Amino acid sequence: MKSLVVYYSRSGNTRFVAEQIAKEIGGDIEEIIDKKKRKGLLGFVLSGYDATRGRGTKIEPMKRSPKDYDLVVVGTPMWNKRITPAVRTYLKGNDFSGKRVALFCTSLGSESERVFKTLKELMPGSSFVGEITISNAKKDREKTEEKITEWAKSLIV
Repeated sequence: MKSLVVYYSRSGNTRFVAEQIAKEIGGDIEEIIDKKKRKGLLGFVLSGYDATRGRGTKIEPMKRSPKDYDLVVVGTPMWNKRITPAVRTYLKGNDFSGKRVALFCTSLGSESERVFKTLKELMPGSSFVGEITISNAKKDREKTEEKITEWAKSLIV
């Protein structure tokens, strides 16, 4: 089974989780790069506002296409209980029909139902095979790695 892990990360938490998932499932990995500067306090505030408004953004061209994979794992941080603009843009620019898709989100402890609902709405025709929320990913790396290892087993068929 050929797998791809695609993610956006502002602070590195989502990157850490994506790397662990890719390692566990033996998949390729690619980061979604937002062209908008989102660093610092102002970047943080404006990013939350963009997410709340359901905005997209300009992203760098991707090297890999989901159409070339059997399983696509998509990851996003949760911003104000919503997906990031970069992930929104990526999903709107690709067709996931007929693909096996797993979803993950990183957070500081908030509920993630809205995030997964939005991700699924942006990927019609997909077969969703799993979802996981990782809170405070880098705070306890060992616990995070254990949780990912256990979850990843359910993705491999």
